[in-house]
Amino acid sequence: MSKLNLTNFNTEEKREECGIVAILSKKGLDVAPAVYRALLALQHRGQDACGMTIFDGYNLNTKKGFGLVNEVFTEKLNLKGSIGIGHTRYPTVSACEIVDVQPLVYKNIAVSHNGHLANYVMIKKELEQTGFVFDGTVDSEIIAFLLKEQLELGLSLEKVLEHLMQKLDGAYSNACIVAGQLLVFRDPHAIRPLVWGENEDYICFASESVALDINKIPYKGSVNPGELVLINNSGIERKNILKKEIKHCMFEYVYFSRPDSKINDQYVFEIRKNLGKELAKEHLVKADVVIPVPDTSRTAAEIFAKELNIAYEEGIIKNRYIGRTFIMPNQDKRALAVRMKLNPVRGLIENKSVVLIDDSIVRGTTLREIILSVREAGAKEIHVRITSPPITNPCFYGVNIPSFGELIANQKSIEEIRKFLTADSLGYLSIEGLQKAIGLPICTGCLNADYPTEQARINAKNINGK
Repeated sequence: MSKLNLTNFNTEEKREECGIVAILSKKGLDVAPAVYRALLALQHRGQDACGMTIFDGYNLNTKKGFGLVNEVFTEKLNLKGSIGIGHTRYPTVSACEIVDVQPLVYKNIAVSHNGHLANYVMIKKELEQTGFVFDGTVDSEIIAFLLKEQLELGLSLEKVLEHLMQKLDGAYSNACIVAGQLLVFRDPHAIRPLVWGENEDYICFASESVALDINKIPYKGSVNPGELVLINNSGIERKNILKKEIKHCMFEYVYFSRPDSKINDQYVFEIRKNLGKELAKEHLVKADVVIPVPDTSRTAAEIFAKELNIAYEEGIIKNRYIGRTFIMPNQDKRALAVRMKLNPVRGLIENKSVVLIDDSIVRGTTLREIILSVREAGAKEIHVRITSPPITNPCFYGVNIPSFGELIANQKSIEEIRKFLTADSLGYLSIEGLQKAIGLPICTGCLNADYPTEQARINAKNINGK
């Protein structure tokens, strides 16, 4: 017998680096309960581990561990203090040590980081040559050290962040506690989301607006590209440090963010509606029923069906109560994991021409298994429509998209992918349709290798051998 962890198991699911939150109480209230609630709202951004650090006026006190938020924080929160940051870590198939779980505390600095540094390896080697010894493998360790190093030189926070932004290549939205103050900043391309809100009691920054909603904190906007925000009892001080061409991550809208979130001043559910509308324009189809692959394609699928006057049904049901681990027989674990999580409704599918809507295809193995199960349920035709363009390149900014060789769209033509999936037809949304649907400048590196930063382009070239 072998144990299969369905949360960490490497199926088709895309994975995000993490979610972050930072909260300051203007009235000196304990913020740990609010940080906890915010982390619950951001649980979808990471289920492997989580933590929070609270400043009590003298010390940085941290609690973190492996598992979901309500598993790590099982007892009454005894962390006291009016300033706090929190973090949820994404699922991974590789080993994760407790030193990698954030927030990372280094001396008197605490850091929560969302994104990925494309030049992490390069900077790590530079620091190791100067004698710095790394405890873990996360980007925030570099950021914490660089903050400490530059502050010890007597530089202002503005100069420190200018140095960091010139040195770091990649995506980073960060929440830090430095010298008893909240320090929040975002990379010059604004790749990862970072929103903020305020009420009479709290000032809050988070990866998505749902972290504000759960604490009844009104949304005020987003941190600007390359902006430094310093928050203390005196209020908020904002400075634009370094701005480059805006390139928001398109996957935040297609897949990662909750539909009830507002990021970059756009509601995610509205953009997903647009994705369905553009997909219907580009890929007409005659069918009896449109069915979303749970969960993130629902909104787009509803609009797709409406645009083409086809019935919409929840024809695939997701089992939400299977637990985190299972003892399973020794067989094809990938297929079995899919069958345990997703089950087609035969009564809605049998003898019908079905359109399956999904947000993206990475390896194609999970979707193929879903299509096979839908065909076994009696579908006479299966037409697949995808709300993103083909993913042909890895991501270096925090999305766990595999190497070139593991990406089916990098290895096969659309017709070859259709045959592999056993679908009757296959249609992807075009890059132009994606850009129109989102309506904001987006990073398309994983779609056409147009990475916004130099090191990512170098990494792609080195990996691909071209």
